[in-house]
Amino acid sequence: MAAQVPIFTFNNGKNVHSIGLGCWMGFHGGGEAVERMCKDALQMGYRHIDTAYGYGNEQFVGKAIRESGIPREEIYVVTKLPSHHHGKVHESFNESLRNLGLDHIDLYLMHWPQSETDDDTANLHDKKHNFIDAWKEMETLLGTGKVKSIGVSNFSIKTLNELLPHCSIVPVTNQVELHPCLPQFELKAFCEEKGILLTAYSPLGQGQAVFFTDPDVANIAKSHKATAAQVVISWGVQRGTIVIPKSEKPERIRENITLVSLSKDDMKTLDELHKKPGMHRSLLKYHQPDGTVFGWTYEELGWPMVTGGLVVE
Repeated sequence: MAAQVPIFTFNNGKNVHSIGLGCWMGFHGGGEAVERMCKDALQMGYRHIDTAYGYGNEQFVGKAIRESGIPREEIYVVTKLPSHHHGKVHESFNESLRNLGLDHIDLYLMHWPQSETDDDTANLHDKKHNFIDAWKEMETLLGTGKVKSIGVSNFSIKTLNELLPHCSIVPVTNQVELHPCLPQFELKAFCEEKGILLTAYSPLGQGQAVFFTDPDVANIAKSHKATAAQVVISWGVQRGTIVIPKSEKPERIRENITLVSLSKDDMKTLDELHKKPGMHRSLLKYHQPDGTVFGWTYEELGWPMVTGGLVVE
């Protein structure tokens, strides 16, 4: 039975569960571990599964979905176009579809705005392709009937402003790092104005969840007899963002989809957590010492950051 979580509606009228299972398992892909995780989550009521070509585990995610015993139409499946496939969108999409072993994908995202070469080791910006051309190709996928919605990931106000004038179809979502240390208020307001829902990846900090040790978060959790993770996920959903946490532990998988009702004071406390000294920052490890992320500078990405992932106030 599906978990009782809020259902959000995209700008194209399609519905999506507000909490999904993120399937990034590190560069090893996860193999059978991600398959077990997905099967556990589906049995516990998850109906939204988020993976990517770049995660290297679409085959295992698809196997879990097919063997779950849950009707395909009840499960919302997301995967993503990798940066080195911007020049071959249809081929990459069909490869993901074959990997998953499904007849359609519910949501297909452009994983990053960067276009890279086909040589995964080079990680160079490929001037022959760009995200505008890739998006136009993604729009044509909708006519195939094999995908229901399309969106983007890791886009900023800057890159969205570059993309949107060329769109025949507005992205339904923009999936970004989002949590109390990086609440993305300006991006959220911009996307809401354009009819784009934000999706929060790494909502628990991907192993660097400094807010878990914060006394204010602990007090809120104690008052609700909940975990810090439940508080943070509930904050994300209550502010109208889709949240896709990940855990391999069955008890935490279940906890992560069990929401609590936060008060206005709770929400205000969590909204302002990032204002504490040293808290307003990215918690992810893809930031390079030279101030780049997968080959692009923060300026090219439109991210208000400096080297190390610290956000400029």
